[in-house]
Amino acid sequence: MLEKCLKFAALTPARVEFDLEVQPMTAKLRGALGLALVIALAIIAVEAVAQRHAAKTKGPVPIKLYSVAQKGFFMSEKVNKTEDEWKAQLTQEQYEVTRKKGTERAFTGEYWKNHEKGVYKCVCCGNDLFVSGTKFESGTGWPSFYEPVAKENIKTETDSSYGMRRVEVMCSRCEAHLGHVFDDGPEPTGLRYCMNSASLKFEKEK
Repeated sequence: MLEKCLKFAALTPARVEFDLEVQPMTAKLRGALGLALVIALAIIAVEAVAQRHAAKTKGPVPIKLYSVAQKGFFMSEKVNKTEDEWKAQLTQEQYEVTRKKGTERAFTGEYWKNHEKGVYKCVCCGNDLFVSGTKFESGTGWPSFYEPVAKENIKTETDSSYGMRRVEVMCSRCEAHLGHVFDDGPEPTGLRYCMNSASLKFEKEK
């Protein structure tokens, strides 16, 4: 495409110059506009090639995460997969919840009444999210926590879907949808991280 645009642009100036001498004003304007269009198309084509090259050569994005097992922070990389790769890895419910921002029905998830000690990880990438010590009975039918293992391990965004204004909670490593956070939780934070069991993978304390 770019080669054709440049070839056409190379021939156009002479034709436009001829039009300016022998054709009426409308033809002159049409020729000038045609030249401008060819140049614009050539610029767009060049930028598209540059963007594709940048996407291919872009390296992994480093992020800071907290590890419960290591009891400290470490540097990791963002996890990016295609939709087909996520579908192959996850169950249908896990995919709908984590990748399509769905919500499991209350009182049906695997962990809403789990009382064992351990760590709740992201089902998509294994990122540590919550520890059992911060889990509490909210009566909502979803596993609820009053704080994550570290603020670096999650990310939040405003969610205005379904005519409501909520705060969505996502995994900071793979951006899986986890649930929402509300300001009606217990002390010491006053927050309730209302999570989907389908977004979590529980690792029992050894």
